[in-house]
Amino acid sequence: MAALRGMNSAFRTRKVTRTYEALVCGHVEQDSGVIDMPLMRDYENPPYMRVSTDEHQRALIGLDADEVGKKLLEGPKDSLTKYTVVAREELGGHSVSRVALTSISGRTHQLNVHCAAFGHPIVADSVYGVNGDATSNGGLDEAAIQESNPSRASGELQQQIADAASDKSMCVHAKSISFEHPATGEKLSFESSSPF
Repeated sequence: MAALRGMNSAFRTRKVTRTYEALVCGHVEQDSGVIDMPLMRDYENPPYMRVSTDEHQRALIGLDADEVGKKLLEGPKDSLTKYTVVAREELGGHSVSRVALTSISGRTHQLNVHCAAFGHPIVADSVYGVNGDATSNGGLDEAAIQESNPSRASGELQQQIADAASDKSMCVHAKSISFEHPATGEKLSFESSSPF
């Protein structure tokens, strides 16, 4: 029981390092970087998440927590995702990038929303990708994405990739996890190859 409590504490205090591998639409121009965009609940498409902007925060003014729920009215949460381009590839003749993603802050759906808002949604993401269930582009409008990332994957390319990947599961995979064993203090690390 002590080991379980120790692991729970390690996750809660962000002492567990997890790296994911994903295929994203388009060729990511920079070899590495950080996506720094605060997240909030999506008030237009609950229960999903979106990037928080001043405009999105203003839209919540005057809403009644009893009517919309307290979670929806929570303030934006700082969210950081590190990325490194592993390879630039093609899928069905269309440009994709294989990236390593590390969520620094560990927010709900963070990797999906950040990739979409960065202009390179995860391939076959039926929620945050092109024509997904959530607000498109992680909740950002086209002008905001174009300004923050002019080399983003175009809507046309995203649609072509979605068509080429229609028979695939979402292309994101928990590649590695590292932590200190809560009872022995031994540093442990586990890796798993990507299925795509």
